[in-house]
Amino acid sequence: MNRIHLLAVLTLTLTACGGTADGNQTELTRAQKDSIVADLPIPGASGVGRAMDARDRANARAADLDSIGG
Repeated sequence: MNRIHLLAVLTLTLTACGGTADGNQTELTRAQKDSIVADLPIPGASGVGRAMDARDRANARAADLDSIGG
C-alpha cells in the first residue's frame, strides 16, 4: 500500500513540474546560463566569467569600429 501511495505522489509531482500545455515556460538565454555557471564554486567557472568579459569587450570594440565607418 505504501508503494502505491509513493508512486501516486511521485507521479503527481512529476506531472505538476512538467510545465504548461501552451508552452509558456521561461527559458534562460545562453548568456544567462553562462552567468549562472560563472558564479558557481566549481573548477573553471571563473574562466567562463572571464570569457564573457572578453566577449563583451570585443563586442564593444566592434561597435566602436562600426560607428567610425559610417
